[in-house]
Amino acid sequence: MKPSGDTSKKDPSWKDVCSADDLQPNSGVCVLVEGQQVAIFFLVKENAVYAIHNYDPIGRANVLSRGVIGDIKGEPVVASPLYKQHFNLKTGVCIEDGQITVLVYPIRIYNGRVEIQVTVQEVIEAPAHEEANV
Repeated sequence: MKPSGDTSKKDPSWKDVCSADDLQPNSGVCVLVEGQQVAIFFLVKENAVYAIHNYDPIGRANVLSRGVIGDIKGEPVVASPLYKQHFNLKTGVCIEDGQITVLVYPIRIYNGRVEIQVTVQEVIEAPAHEEANV
């Protein structure tokens, strides 16, 4: 994977989250960024990485990183492991209900490290973590 974006200056909005080696081919992993769970997906065939919020707004749980990835009409998607709705990895839009979306984060790999860009507005808009009721 090639580095992307202007790398001549270190932009503080880009957060280093893990090594590129930590990514699971054709699968998802979850990272904590600025207090938010972010699902990262590495699609080997496309040599692409995507980042969306891990919270499934339909199932109301942080589970999207554990979903099954694929494509619908050539668009990369993840199927929620709960109710199987598909979310577009580029736009965050739910395929089955276009009124439902999840946040999408800019992501890049730079010097072997995965970086996600998070703005203050995204942190404010993102759903809070669901606490486990024991």
